[in-house]
Amino acid sequence: MPSSLPPLNALRAFEVAARCLSFKQAAEELHVTPAAVSQQIKALEHYLGLPLFRRTNRVLRLTPAAQAGLPKVQEGFACLVEAVEQFQERAKSPILTISVAPSLAAKWLVPRLHRFAAVHPDIDMRISASMALVDGRSRAVLADFRRDGIDLAIRFGRGKYPGFQVDKLFSVAILPMCSPGLLEGEHPLRKPEDLRHHVLLHDDTLSLDDRKPDWNMWLKTASVRQQVDANRGQHFSHTALALNAALEGQGVVLSIKTLAAADLAAGRLVIPFALSIPLDFAYYLVCPEAIAEQPMIGAFRAWLLQEAQSETAN
Repeated sequence: MPSSLPPLNALRAFEVAARCLSFKQAAEELHVTPAAVSQQIKALEHYLGLPLFRRTNRVLRLTPAAQAGLPKVQEGFACLVEAVEQFQERAKSPILTISVAPSLAAKWLVPRLHRFAAVHPDIDMRISASMALVDGRSRAVLADFRRDGIDLAIRFGRGKYPGFQVDKLFSVAILPMCSPGLLEGEHPLRKPEDLRHHVLLHDDTLSLDDRKPDWNMWLKTASVRQQVDANRGQHFSHTALALNAALEGQGVVLSIKTLAAADLAAGRLVIPFALSIPLDFAYYLVCPEAIAEQPMIGAFRAWLLQEAQSETAN
């Protein structure tokens, strides 16, 4: 099989001639002379080293090899047409692709996107939910950005990302949160020791290093580790799931306040104890340096930093 790219003009002449079974009709469709079509076919036959057409009683017929290859040639040209259409569609409607952790997307970013769309109605967005980190493997992540068409990412980490433009959005802290119903009832939450009567909800997405910010750490800080078993309870692989369990009154969650901001403001969640533990990690906006100056990326970056500043002020 030839390893070099075949002559596309000759392949196009072959596809039309094979479909019409007429060099004359093919010439009319391609707006060339029948002699030009014949010349292209001969060039392709020479390239392939085999005949593609036979004339029988003045009728043009495909050889078995041509019959076998024609469907793939037609499929290839159809793919080329589709690719060009996608190029044109992208040019008409710019798409900004943002990779973000699922819980941050659901709880913080998506509820705010309408404000960006109102200011930039000409920019369409694609939100790609991903738990991938950037820390310590920037070269591999740059390859992932190119492969998946990602323009920007919001990541939870330490902010050391060589090869990326990095903007810190906001620092985070963890603290207990629960449904307001748990402040009443048979065992109301009045002091940290009261947690022994309630289910502990564990947000396992916080487990990013050896200094795991978990219930054991919080209870130790609150000086009640001996009274409450930090290992019991339910575990969740996404923050949004842990927060939803807390919303349903299933227990007390230890998680990031920023991600629960809307539920706290609406009174769906409350903070039974004000003790919070700041984390070494923060949320960062990261973008490959090579594309950081593109206008639509700059527009989203400026808007997101303003949103983050408002969040910090609150």
